[in-house]
Amino acid sequence: MTDNKNQNKQHSGPKLNDQMLIRREKLEKIRALGVEPYGQKFDWDHHAADIRKEAETLEKEETHVRIAGRIMIRRGQGKTAFCVLRDQSGDIQVYFKRDELPENEWALFKLVDIGDILGIEGTVFTTHTGELTVRVIHFTMLSKSLRPLPEKWHGLTDKEQRYRQRYLDLIMNPEVRETFVKRAAMMSAIRKWYTDHGFLEVETPVLQPLYGGANAKPFTTHFNALDMTMYLRIAPELYLKRLVVGGFERVFELNRSFRNEGVDVRHNPEFTMMEFYAAYKEYHWLMDYTEKLLRTVAEKTIGTAVIQYQGHTIDLTKPFDRLTAKEAVLKYAPQYTPEQLEDKDFMQEELKRLGEPAKADAGVGALQMAIFEAVAESKLIQPTYIIDYPVEISPLARASDKVPGITERFELFMAGRETANGFSELNDPQDQAARFMAQAKLKASGDDEAMYYDADYVRALEYGLPPTGGCGVGLDRFVMLLTDSPSIRDVLLFPHMRPEA
Repeated sequence: MTDNKNQNKQHSGPKLNDQMLIRREKLEKIRALGVEPYGQKFDWDHHAADIRKEAETLEKEETHVRIAGRIMIRRGQGKTAFCVLRDQSGDIQVYFKRDELPENEWALFKLVDIGDILGIEGTVFTTHTGELTVRVIHFTMLSKSLRPLPEKWHGLTDKEQRYRQRYLDLIMNPEVRETFVKRAAMMSAIRKWYTDHGFLEVETPVLQPLYGGANAKPFTTHFNALDMTMYLRIAPELYLKRLVVGGFERVFELNRSFRNEGVDVRHNPEFTMMEFYAAYKEYHWLMDYTEKLLRTVAEKTIGTAVIQYQGHTIDLTKPFDRLTAKEAVLKYAPQYTPEQLEDKDFMQEELKRLGEPAKADAGVGALQMAIFEAVAESKLIQPTYIIDYPVEISPLARASDKVPGITERFELFMAGRETANGFSELNDPQDQAARFMAQAKLKASGDDEAMYYDADYVRALEYGLPPTGGCGVGLDRFVMLLTDSPSIRDVLLFPHMRPEA
């Protein structure tokens, strides 16, 4: 019933205020002039930035330029007017004069509003105030805006409206555009890094018959043709490792993954990850490699690997710190003693006090991790690897040959949040089958985030997975750092929102 109500709201049509009614009247007048106000052909040959770059030559040679964009400001009355036109590259002033336009175009210009998209042909000159300007010889109406732009968009404090109407945010706020330009540059730099290092970019299924590769609750759907339940992937990991079994020694994927979890400043149910796998490598190599990757990508994207983020200076140029969970707690929460962090009863009681009760059967390692998350994680501002995770919370990671109950796993934290997760991959099929069985028992007992027993993946391992290292990096969180964005919604073009009331 709720969905039908939402659909009815979406299709009930816009409520028209006075300005919107006036614009619709102008639309009819434009058509009465014999002008089609939408979708006319216009071939531009310059952006605003091109004109600024070539200004001296264009002005000297009186070159005709053709630009297209949105009218953002309009000044002047009578027989002349100055406007500011904005395209993807920036703003440029344009000058309309009645005596220099055909009569029908001047009549059309009188119907132009802020927000309209125009194609303009003209010559470049500099006004007596030093403003580079295009003198309009001809113009074409390309799209009539039926809604007025906000007058004081930068003064709005309602971020939800900005996220919901991202198109309007992009029109009015060049800084928001720049965030997504940097995001695109980051993605390009990542691709180049991997291809330069011999990795093959691949694509794995988004719809999966079994979800795996992480502990998370999935989105569920139904495949009608095969009459079977399917899941949106929570991670691409198990498919990527199947490819390593098949002989691709280095693979990576820039992927969209989905987890049916809450929404906050760090989480969105649909997010972008980068995962890579390298045969014959282990987790120490992975940490070194990931460090170099992030350092290089930052330099390529924003010109420096020393990042200013929410009042902190985060330095990617120095070697990243490496600590166990216990060592991190002792360093950042010195009220605890080493003996307390080996005492299961103490840690259980302390977690209850902190409002973070742990499972009754949790081992020492899992309890240390829970204490770490409660008291130390938020303090890891500089890049820090937390290493050597317990087997019980690492069902896909290779067990240590040196320390019983520990895996060769790490997570990278920056600005108090997890940014990457990697490990030496578990390639023993019998061990993997046993861990899947343990996960299946958790699922049967009501743990929605536990993994399924993936028989085909175990079969793949039985053919032989070479020693392999793999890592996943949360790209939304990394671009937050590169753009000094406090919320993940600031770096997603269309974050998920509740339906409008």
